[in-house]
Amino acid sequence: MPSRLNPYLTFDGDARQAMEFYKEVFGGTLALNTYGEFGEKEAGDAVDKIMHGMLETDSGFTLMAGDVAPGMEFRPGNTISVSVSGEDDDELRGYWAKLSGDGTVSVPLEMQMWGDVFGMCTDSYGITWLVNISGQQS
Repeated sequence: MPSRLNPYLTFDGDARQAMEFYKEVFGGTLALNTYGEFGEKEAGDAVDKIMHGMLETDSGFTLMAGDVAPGMEFRPGNTISVSVSGEDDDELRGYWAKLSGDGTVSVPLEMQMWGDVFGMCTDSYGITWLVNISGQQS
């Protein structure tokens, strides 16, 4: 298997719900493993929280996530966002509709000066998404 680079998101107890939401958005196969399943002795209240989750889609996307590890501090930040781009207008607009539906739109999905349709939103789990549809005409 070739090397790959993909986002790994950390949540504060709602990784299961977030990953199930992303499966609804992108489709694919979702695997979730809890701290308890891995026999984490220090898990305490985290026994049912997600230690590792991975969503692999038919479009070739891989998204990984987990809940913050027991004993570690959750520190949300704004230093990462996830970009989804391509030429399939219907597919990308569908992702946009679901991701922005209960979220906050910071840049509406519309034609930009570089000639692509682009939008940016933060979903209901606090993750910022950039959607770019290449070479579209208004």
